[in-house]
Amino acid sequence: MNKNKTSINWFPGHMTKAKREMEASLKLVDMVIEIRDSRIPNSSSNPLLKQIIKNKPYLIILSKKDKADDIQTSRWVNYFKKDGISCVAVDLLKDDVIKIIKKEVHQIMKSWILKQKSRGINPRAIRVMVIGIPNVGKSTLINRIAKKKIAKTADKPGVTRSLQWIRLDKDIELLDTPGILWPKFDDEIIGLNLAVVGSINDQILDIEQISVYALKYILKNYPTNIIERYNVELDEDPYIMFERIGKARNLLKKGEIDIERVMILFINELRNDKLGKITWEKIDEEN
Repeated sequence: MNKNKTSINWFPGHMTKAKREMEASLKLVDMVIEIRDSRIPNSSSNPLLKQIIKNKPYLIILSKKDKADDIQTSRWVNYFKKDGISCVAVDLLKDDVIKIIKKEVHQIMKSWILKQKSRGINPRAIRVMVIGIPNVGKSTLINRIAKKKIAKTADKPGVTRSLQWIRLDKDIELLDTPGILWPKFDDEIIGLNLAVVGSINDQILDIEQISVYALKYILKNYPTNIIERYNVELDEDPYIMFERIGKARNLLKKGEIDIERVMILFINELRNDKLGKITWEKIDEEN
């Protein structure tokens, strides 16, 4: 297998329908909010969504900042702002997301509001489409805004399935949309990043491929996270590390280290934030 380029195909039928619905609904809205994952700001952006939103005013919300490297998150926010794109990083469960979104939307739509008023028109509510790939926290955001559970949430991809309107306040209305992925990942690294954080089904890539990629990356960029979690001596070879982790956790099968169980444990602990804050894409790797 080519370690840098491969085509990973995954495009369930409901996502084709969702894309058509979003394209049809775009004419109903004034601007777009795209939710991305702070841990993978590049990989969690669907290129199909860029085609759909076209020239609409645009805000990127980097979710799950509590799970990402603070320094890298700050760099990503500055990167987008330097590119002329409004961007803010949030903890969807703890931050005052309503206040943050209202401030950003009013700032982005300021000229539109002034134009309406200059014509003697009392501006109607700003209509905002909320988009994002599965598992970036979009449903969590919608539920926080609505102050009740109206969007299904789950720690797995592809739960939200239909369009729905939510009123933020008298000035802003949000159109929630299903999380959709694109037909294939031409860059294997993007597919691996999505798999590591749980944004694509585990059947797409095997557990060995995901866990080896993840452990190699952490050993290179966050080695102390491994030491603090497993109290093992470091080695560059991920398979040696899996042996050491398995020994430390007593994961045996017929007297030998059960590597598959170690890999599953490692990925589960990674996704449950047991290995600390990790960002899988650094800004200097994008430029």
